[in-house]
Amino acid sequence: MSGHAHLDAIPREPLVMIALLVLFTVALASAASFGFIAKDAVPSEARAAAGVEAVAERKLYFHDERDGGVRIEDAETGALVSSIAPGTGGFIRTTLRSLVHVRRSKGIGAETPFVLTQWDNGTLSLSDSETGNSVELGSFGPDNRASFAVLLERNSA
Repeated sequence: MSGHAHLDAIPREPLVMIALLVLFTVALASAASFGFIAKDAVPSEARAAAGVEAVAERKLYFHDERDGGVRIEDAETGALVSSIAPGTGGFIRTTLRSLVHVRRSKGIGAETPFVLTQWDNGTLSLSDSETGNSVELGSFGPDNRASFAVLLERNSA
């Protein structure tokens, strides 16, 4: 008897299941890539097709502070909307970092505000008219959505 008996008895069934799962995943991805299966709808196109309209909108500037905080201003009035203390507001920071990264990669500055929109179907999005990118904020859970929803309130400072 070999001293490595535990290596000799790899169950065949789990390996077959894993191989089938990998093949199914590759086949599904290929089918979508070649147009055999419809890809997920683009949220802005789905809203337009369904006649969903904006019920609230606010243009916002996000400024990094020297201490690591973030100052959020209303683009139309210049009023302070909110301040995020250093080390807090992780979801807002991450969301903005991804949008700003795209702007920087295209050589676009911070002159144009981001637009936070509440839709009549309950969804909330943050969009960048400079790049055409948009983030569906409800996709990340109710707590993360709420961190942006409060920025729509006119007296949120």
